[in-house]
Amino acid sequence: MPIEVQDVWYVYPTGVEALRGVSLTVHEGDFVVIMGPNGAGKTTLVKTLNGLLKPTRGRVLVDGMDTREATVAELARKVGLVFQNPDHQLFCETVEEEIAFALRNFGFPEEEIARRVEWALRTFGLEEYRDASPLALSGGEKKRVALASVLVWDPKYLVLDEPTLGQDHAQKEVLRKLISGLLGERAVVMVTHDMEFVVDFRPLPRVVLLAEGRVLANGRAEEVLTDEELLRQASLLRPQVPETLCRLRKLGLPVRTDVLDLWEARDIILSARRELR
Repeated sequence: MPIEVQDVWYVYPTGVEALRGVSLTVHEGDFVVIMGPNGAGKTTLVKTLNGLLKPTRGRVLVDGMDTREATVAELARKVGLVFQNPDHQLFCETVEEEIAFALRNFGFPEEEIARRVEWALRTFGLEEYRDASPLALSGGEKKRVALASVLVWDPKYLVLDEPTLGQDHAQKEVLRKLISGLLGERAVVMVTHDMEFVVDFRPLPRVVLLAEGRVLANGRAEEVLTDEELLRQASLLRPQVPETLCRLRKLGLPVRTDVLDLWEARDIILSARRELR
């Protein structure tokens, strides 16, 4: 069964309407990226997926369970959310305890906890910080601890809010490989501004564009992220590959511009040059 967001509105106590009639379905194995300008409602939306925020109107169903009637603890076993700001997520005395915390709450046996914690420490390059306080680490290191502490329990739906913030190129590549390895096994929902991080995934994700609390687009990355008008409405820059193709087209080279793959773009350019000879 999927996650179903059905005509969801969310109004903060201040009166700000963060979501305005958002509908979205996330099936098992889906890879969905949510993009849009600051204040579009992206973080608010993903917080409704695990019950941290309850819709003002509409409803969110997780495998048929209405989030308005379930506790966050009940939903957390299915929906693992990694916060944009890791300081809102970390609280244990050591990195090792932080990663093990949810596993113990979910009743995993100690032998399995030890195995999973070792995997997480190794995978995220955190072995040397095992006994350190997570709150004493750098921003990028805190982000990796937060990711590890959620991935370690293997949720059915993994929700990542700006996972590349504070990560250098090497750590982004580790993250990309890790997410790529999860695709198909579970659903991954990712909020990000990092356009080039998104377009380098294979397979490409489904992209949802939000602006002013509403869904502007929901479709294949090749369609959404090459549409200049949609991107303008979402205050996003076009990825490098279609931007280059558009500039070449303006110079008179007859190329398609709905392409995100670098090697496909190369072939298109070479073909267009041959046609002009």
